Amino acid sequence: MDFELAAALKQPSDSKVILCVLDGLGGLARPETERSELEQSNTPNLDRLTEKADVGLTVPVGIGITPGSGPGHLALFGYDPYRFDIGRGALEAVGIEFPLGPDDVAARGNFCTLAADGTISDRRAGRIATERSTALVERLRSITLDGAEVFVEPVREHRFVLVLRAPDLGETVTTTDPQREGAAPLPARGADPASERTAALVNDFVAKALVLLADEEEGNGITLRGFATYPALPQLEDVWGIRAAALAVYPMYRGLAKLAGMRPLACPEGMEQQIAVAREHWDEFDYFFVHYKKTDAAGEDGSFAAKVRALEEFDSHLPGLIDLGADVLMVAGDHSTPALMGAHSWHPVPFLLSSRFSRGGSSQHLTEHECLRGSLGIFPAVEAMPLALAHAGRLQKYGA
Repeated sequence: MDFELAAALKQPSDSKVILCVLDGLGGLARPETERSELEQSNTPNLDRLTEKADVGLTVPVGIGITPGSGPGHLALFGYDPYRFDIGRGALEAVGIEFPLGPDDVAARGNFCTLAADGTISDRRAGRIATERSTALVERLRSITLDGAEVFVEPVREHRFVLVLRAPDLGETVTTTDPQREGAAPLPARGADPASERTAALVNDFVAKALVLLADEEEGNGITLRGFATYPALPQLEDVWGIRAAALAVYPMYRGLAKLAGMRPLACPEGMEQQIAVAREHWDEFDYFFVHYKKTDAAGEDGSFAAKVRALEEFDSHLPGLIDLGADVLMVAGDHSTPALMGAHSWHPVPFLLSSRFSRGGSSQHLTEHECLRGSLGIFPAVEAMPLALAHAGRLQKYGA
């Protein structure tokens, strides 16, 4: 929906909306069982909700396009992911409350493990503990570059943020992550003169970092991607008239929410704690974004069994989410992460919307195959927001 049209149609309401994003929700069937992670999991609470809800499959970006987490979430928040393409570096930086300025270019960093031949043996360095990566970040902070200030900030586990500050730096810089193991990190390259200056600084930083990390068994290398300056997004309250809050633990998703105009609420890890924080702030907001990461982490690790466990764990907390009493409850995914592939994929993502206006009756289980037959069909994820707000009575009639 066009934002000008959305702003014209918005109307006040006391209704509440919850968007619960199970990161990497969609999967693929194992050949030996012909069952996906959702089909294999025991989710009685989700089944009961599905029976009364409208279900379908969302396309996060476009048919055949494998989305990153940023575009996948932005689409669910109502932003056209083609129009609003935000680099992950900015998302991570904003998520950890780093004050990005007008001369800053931020990048998402991963500590990785390099083999003796210089190829990557582990893209995430065994998901090293945050305490360990923080110590490695402290080493990297000693790096100086000619022509730019350097800031290195820890994020979580193997992740960190690199910020370069200098006038006239460009953000159109290629990733240094080959996105697979067994390949060597790539040199950064810029697409224009300003970005070439950034790329040269990045390559200098990486070379110095490798010297400082050479004695590490895990985390002896780094990769950088998602180069970005600070983006300006239309705010959810201006467009849709909603006061929105985010219950997310990982900084990147908190950054996404903040850029969209949500208020990231402080919450400890775990669905039970996230639900408790939502209940505490229930009267302050109209819209709650709840993020669940474990499904994606298991899928990226290629662990079918771990993803099934993550789905069953979410199901055990679903009654608490329902008991909050939202007028509209969505269970969605930002993209598919099949354990069979060990990576994000282009497959459409299961989606559920429950409200008193749901027709229901089309499906009994939230699975890929049943959602394909669901009443919502296959639709762009960017349409989830107006759909939810229509169910919430927050959009008035268009035209006479």
